[in-house]
Amino acid sequence: MKLNLNRPLVVFDLETTGLDVVKDRVIQLSYIKVFPDGKEERKSFLINPCRPIPAEVQTLTGITDADVADAPQFKDIAVALYQSFKDCDFAGFNSNHFDVPMLAEEFLRAGIDYDFNSSSLIDVQTIYHKMERRNLAAAYKFYCGRAMEEDFEAHRADQDTEATYRVLMGQLDRYSPENESDESRQLKNDIAFLAEFSRTSESLDFAGRIVMVNGREIFNFGKHKGQSVALVFDIDPGYYSWMMQGDFPYNTKQVLMNLKKKYSKK
Repeated sequence: MKLNLNRPLVVFDLETTGLDVVKDRVIQLSYIKVFPDGKEERKSFLINPCRPIPAEVQTLTGITDADVADAPQFKDIAVALYQSFKDCDFAGFNSNHFDVPMLAEEFLRAGIDYDFNSSSLIDVQTIYHKMERRNLAAAYKFYCGRAMEEDFEAHRADQDTEATYRVLMGQLDRYSPENESDESRQLKNDIAFLAEFSRTSESLDFAGRIVMVNGREIFNFGKHKGQSVALVFDIDPGYYSWMMQGDFPYNTKQVLMNLKKKYSKK
């Protein structure tokens, strides 16, 4: 089955020094760029995180400090990545919860404001969990008919990217109107539909600190949880400064700064 695309789709995966989008860094980025005409472009980069890779991560990924010692830093490839990713949609496995926020944070650290809000974001894991509720290895076995270890080395971004792409294609085939008679379980071969199906929250920032509820921006953590951002700006002006100076992701601070500008004009 060919993807129904109006613009390129980037299927990607990251390997990182850890799971903290503020403190950790990317050590490998791999992607498959699928064009509307069906052409596919594959690229994979090792990235120097400028810090030691934890032993458990080295064991998990097989990527060592020596492997990335002469690799470029993210800032060295950020502009080229921006140009390659511009005007694209994105797909990944657990990407809406981790890979997209981490990538956005790396771009911002490099001084590039990549607007992922203008892209459709497809999370293959969310589709899978809603349909079958398992992990990537089980998804590969279920949708591709083979054990993942038969085809790939586990926990390498380039391998996981390839597997994720194949799972997405398998999902579209399995849940197509031709193969699934239950309309409630059919998937449209449409990027906007798949992105909406992948979405699990109304978060304005990737970390979920600020959410949209009934058309209002609401804090989703801390002492002002459940209160509108606009109200908190009025009753506790220091809260904004505390967040901007605190250990929050750049993306969260960017969203908060934009809201501050929005309500300062009113």
